[in-house]
Amino acid sequence: MSYIQTLSGKHINYLDIHHEDIVIEDIATALSHICRFAGHLPEFYSVAQHSVLVSQLVPAEFALEALLHDAAEAYVQDIPAPLKRILPDYRRVEAYVDGVIREKFGLPAHQHPTVKYADLIMLGTERRDLDIDDGSVWPVLDGIPTTDLFTVIPLRPVQAYGLFMARFNELMGIRKCA
Repeated sequence: MSYIQTLSGKHINYLDIHHEDIVIEDIATALSHICRFAGHLPEFYSVAQHSVLVSQLVPAEFALEALLHDAAEAYVQDIPAPLKRILPDYRRVEAYVDGVIREKFGLPAHQHPTVKYADLIMLGTERRDLDIDDGSVWPVLDGIPTTDLFTVIPLRPVQAYGLFMARFNELMGIRKCA
């Protein structure tokens, strides 16, 4: 078999993905079941919840891009950044899937620096709030502040799914009105 089947029944062929293969409910479902930090947390915390929080840190014009910044992981899973750096084939496939998702939702071809910065703020905030700060230095967070807008309190997958879909629908409504 050269494809995966999503919850909605779509077949994802990693060499030939079409816009109609990408379904937002599939993205929300998968991301709400993928745990950040490769699962190395005291309790489950999803990529879906992370994505919603990142979308709340950026100006409105970047919110949809921020919400979908990890959407490719719904199809290729999340791999810790240090491992991802040494897997060029994985990075190539992830970039391809990300590109199809970006096209489908009318996002720019490349991630805006504002979204990347908000993602790093979330990383630092997650480190602070999820009880994973052992005092070691994370060079990627050098000079990156945490946010005081909220405290990260992990949600169950069904809650994260609902939060993700509500945020998506809110942002799509804003885009249609603009």
